[in-house]
Amino acid sequence: MTRRRKASIIFACLLCVGSTISAVGQNGLDRNDDARRPENYRSQNFLIHTDLARDDAEALLQKMETMLKIISRYWGAPNRKTIECYVVDNLNYWPAGSLSPNVRATVSQGGITIAQGSRRGNQLNMNAIVYASNSYGTPQHEAVHAYCYQTFGVTGPTWYAEGMAELGNYWVEDDTTVTAPDYVIRHLKRSPRKSLEEITDYRQRTGDGWQNYTWRWALCHFLVNNRNYYDRFRPMGVGFLTGRPSTFARSYASRMKELKFEFEFFVDHLDRGFDIDRCVWNWKARYREQKGTRPVVARIRADKGWQPGGLKVVKGQDYHYTAEGTWRTSKDSEEAFADGGPTGNGKLIGILFNDYELSAPIELGTDGTFTATGDGQLLLRCSDAWNRLSDNKGTISVEFMSAKDD
Repeated sequence: MTRRRKASIIFACLLCVGSTISAVGQNGLDRNDDARRPENYRSQNFLIHTDLARDDAEALLQKMETMLKIISRYWGAPNRKTIECYVVDNLNYWPAGSLSPNVRATVSQGGITIAQGSRRGNQLNMNAIVYASNSYGTPQHEAVHAYCYQTFGVTGPTWYAEGMAELGNYWVEDDTTVTAPDYVIRHLKRSPRKSLEEITDYRQRTGDGWQNYTWRWALCHFLVNNRNYYDRFRPMGVGFLTGRPSTFARSYASRMKELKFEFEFFVDHLDRGFDIDRCVWNWKARYREQKGTRPVVARIRADKGWQPGGLKVVKGQDYHYTAEGTWRTSKDSEEAFADGGPTGNGKLIGILFNDYELSAPIELGTDGTFTATGDGQLLLRCSDAWNRLSDNKGTISVEFMSAKDD
């Protein structure tokens, strides 16, 4: 095909969420089939045809506008064309012929975005139409696909396209914590772990089950919000959308071990409210063996995850520690020393890192001695639920001395 020739393009992105739209609306009320017919609603960037009640339709438009503002800012490309959506709450309210049989069958299980258009050189003329059930955030998910098609002409490889669409579905303005539904989190924590190679396999196809979508979302959420890796993730994604060759493996070749470790840690501790930025691993921290009379000193914040303790331990060696200062694990809790408060939260704990493996946690406190169970780097934190660190306050200073040098 020559560059001057006009190329027609037809694409489809499918989301099957495993739910079925019943003859009863989402509010659970049995409504007369003749009582409602689809109506049209508009906002700045969207035109939706839906059988939702007006208040629900307008609330959906507001969610979609917020989502679109976030994703267009992230990709650095404003939306320039109205995104048209058919949003179905109850198929019984849609007259015969208003939706094709194939669309009706697809929407009963999830959603699909159909894009048609042409490209002549750098000139893109693409129109995308969303068909979606009003469940599990499917309209927002499919709207991300529609935006990408109309803005870039493509959505990227399946893992990226579906992961970012789910991210757009869950994105909340000015909130980078985990906001995914509980069923997504339960699946990720209970199912066999997928490797990075499996998640980013280019042979995947859209519509292959919500379980695979959860893993794609998890990886995209992690890479968008972890400052150790987002500097490469955004350019890689923009490359997917603008035709600049890029692959996941090549983009992270020099950081793959670190990325794998942190991503697995993220999945293991995943919960609503988990804040990746508070739990980023400090790979540049320095550690040393304690020798002579100079102690190893660390300052540990209550509102962060594992933080460098500065101490490089030797298996079997005893270490004395003393901790000064107080912290608190909620806005309403009392200040506590490093041995913790009445609830047990707020205790100083440690862990050993060695060759991308972590030891069992080590309970510490205000002062005492612990024996290193292996060689490694000592990390410390204030014991609290991983998704409840944001309201913690305070810093504790800890000194370590090797027992043999006392």
